[in-house]
Amino acid sequence: MAQTLRQEITFSAPPGMLFGIYMASKAHAEATGAKASISHRAGGTFMAHAGHIRGRNLAIVRDRLIVQTWRGSNWKEDDLDSILVLRFSKAGTGGRVSMVHVNVPDAHAKSINRGWHQYYWKPWKAYLKTRALPASRRAGRATR
Repeated sequence: MAQTLRQEITFSAPPGMLFGIYMASKAHAEATGAKASISHRAGGTFMAHAGHIRGRNLAIVRDRLIVQTWRGSNWKEDDLDSILVLRFSKAGTGGRVSMVHVNVPDAHAKSINRGWHQYYWKPWKAYLKTRALPASRRAGRATR
């Protein structure tokens, strides 16, 4: 039996910036600390976390919505692809990501649920903090 995961996380950045972090290969890699390659078009493919995650974009509404097939490299061959829906919205002065991850294999659901926090939301918050610093402070911080 497959599971559905739901998470909602609020960030200090606006929805368009959050959308960009996910969809821009370079920003995705910088924010998560792992290689990523993401097509900007529906029907295009993506790879994240150095190939551990792969899939295809099903629908993209710029700055608002991403729908993808999603599959872990360690899934059984007969596991169906899952469907990931990320919705980006305003939340006060920042933005919110509402995530629904459908058809996640039971064997992986618990680790994937934790993984979203460990490999996405927590690193994104750290990444956004570095983006909020003035350029001179970012440069100084990197050399310490």
